[in-house]
Amino acid sequence: MEGIDKTNLPIHIAIIMDGNGRWAKTKGKLRVFGHQKGVKAVRNTVEGAAEIGIKYLTLYAFSTENWSRPAKEVTALMTLLVSSIHKETKTLMKNNIRLSAIGNIAKLPIKAQEKLKEAIEKTKDNSRMTLILALSYSSRWEILNAVKKIIKDGRKAEQINEDVFQQYLSTKSVPDPELLIRTSGEYRISNFLLWQIAYSELYFTNTLWPDFSKTELEKAILDYQSRERRFGKTTEQIQK
Repeated sequence: MEGIDKTNLPIHIAIIMDGNGRWAKTKGKLRVFGHQKGVKAVRNTVEGAAEIGIKYLTLYAFSTENWSRPAKEVTALMTLLVSSIHKETKTLMKNNIRLSAIGNIAKLPIKAQEKLKEAIEKTKDNSRMTLILALSYSSRWEILNAVKKIIKDGRKAEQINEDVFQQYLSTKSVPDPELLIRTSGEYRISNFLLWQIAYSELYFTNTLWPDFSKTELEKAILDYQSRERRFGKTTEQIQK
């Protein structure tokens, strides 16, 4: 972490964790083996982000599209989710990390909902960092859901602006991510935080998720710190 400028850290980092299945395939194992090993990468990344000083970390754990995967894999993923939340709550408490979740949580199995609710309640007063799990989440679902809520509230067109719309999103109490990381060498956003990443810096790495580490996280942050964020302005305007 020696080269990281602590005065120029992204407040919020979002990660598309990709490559578990391909990692397992290279080992001659079933896809679920890759998902199991991916849990260790989650633990290392969460601890690393907290140590560096990141305030919000959002992990894309399960998309709405993932429900269409083979039934056995989905069942295994849900079982892994339940056991991981149960086991990792102690780690979250030890590191003073608050857990939150976004997505269509009601679609998760009851057991997963219960364990998630328990962990969120237990960690609610932690203040070092907020870990947000995107579960049964997709950005299109979130945006459509926001529109439905706006209509239900009877808002008129002239009453709606960006600030109002944002209050109807799952992330209304969280700052937009300054840095989005995607692993495994894929160059897609995959329906993730489309509204929120309008001005995020994008970082793609060939590293498969089970091999992602604190060092890989530090590389992404160093790359972020080497960029000039202009938000539509010119370099000269930024430097004034």
